[in-house]
Amino acid sequence: MLCKAEIFQKLHLSSETFIMANAWNAGSAVILEDAGFKAIATTSAGVAYSHALPDSEAAVSFDMALDETRKIATAVDIPVSMDAENGYGDSAESVAENMKRIVKTSVVGANIEDYTGIANKPFYDQKLAVERIQAAKEAVTDLDYPFTLTARTDCFLANHPTPLKEAILRLNQFREAGADCLFSPGVKDIKTIKTLVKEVNGPITVVMGLAGSPISLAQLQDAGVSRISIGGSLARATFGLVRNAAKEMLEKGTFEFSNQQIVDSELCNLFKQNN
Repeated sequence: MLCKAEIFQKLHLSSETFIMANAWNAGSAVILEDAGFKAIATTSAGVAYSHALPDSEAAVSFDMALDETRKIATAVDIPVSMDAENGYGDSAESVAENMKRIVKTSVVGANIEDYTGIANKPFYDQKLAVERIQAAKEAVTDLDYPFTLTARTDCFLANHPTPLKEAILRLNQFREAGADCLFSPGVKDIKTIKTLVKEVNGPITVVMGLAGSPISLAQLQDAGVSRISIGGSLARATFGLVRNAAKEMLEKGTFEFSNQQIVDSELCNLFKQNN
């Protein structure tokens, strides 16, 4: 655990931007590890889709999320961070208690957001949002390895009236509260990303794979971004392949989708370590 945690921590402190792909089950995690990723994260959206559920905290229980996270973290030898949504609790105390359960899944990092899920009040008040991050950090300070806490604000995704200004304010407050990495998803232009990197006092992570954001790794490296995640985009692309294959079979009567498959023997060899 110590080795994984230290590797994950050092990735964030390096001057080189790294991509942290997101897995939704043990199989996708092993594929990503085999491809060469140095670290991966779970995707709450992908976990929900894999159970035929919508992407919302109310649809996927904390116990279900923990179970999938444990399977992912124990299936690979690389560091894994959990997409822990809002910490599965509103109060700082509940976030702290839930963090203690999260660390038992063998992950070495987690992401806590300030999105409430309530339409007419999408953000926790600033004071409470900061207290929640502080509580999450304090819950992992006694571990014998460095646990990387990512604090996320959804100012851009939840249509805050002044998203950039509010994101900078909140992320800096989260950093002061102990967050190791800062995250404000939904930014689609390199100029805004550069502003976040400049104005936020800590490692910045961004999410790519969203429609309408054709920004390259090289551009993000140049901007000073620490980490790139892909959220649920890979899971959605996988479901897109299933739908397109279904349409091909039913509408064309052909099976060309099979040209993209990994052969059975290769998958069996790859997965036999988890048997």
